[in-house]
Amino acid sequence: MMQISTEEYRALAELRYRIRRFLRDGDAVAQDAGLEPQQYLLLLTIRGLPAGEEATIRTLAERLALKHHSVVELIDRLETHGYVRRTRGREDRRRVLVSLLPRGERLLEEVVRHRIGELRSNGHEFVRAIDQLLEKRPQTNQEKGSRKREKRG
Repeated sequence: MMQISTEEYRALAELRYRIRRFLRDGDAVAQDAGLEPQQYLLLLTIRGLPAGEEATIRTLAERLALKHHSVVELIDRLETHGYVRRTRGREDRRRVLVSLLPRGERLLEEVVRHRIGELRSNGHEFVRAIDQLLEKRPQTNQEKGSRKREKRG
């Protein structure tokens, strides 16, 4: 069984702190732009989907870890503000596709520009915390015992 070092606890705690702070600050930037944090995340998810993946309700719900009806409610609010549009699938009319409208694209870009700028300024702190966790391969008790014997020997 591996022994977890104090440095690893500290690195994991630091990483979690950095992630929580980044998310909290992102929520504040979204709110300053007039978006609820969940609305911002939905817009970001639509715009940032992997190539070839369509912005269906199901896909958006999965990527946001939300229930189908919660995503529908978010889309309702964003559609009311003119940020997104719903369309029916061509082959399967039951499929609902969601796309960004220019107004939503502009608002998203405003928030994302700020977030990327922040990551470019402070992202090294994330990388440092992750590096601390990945650099050190935890030693097994057996490895530690053999090192102690080598030092004595």
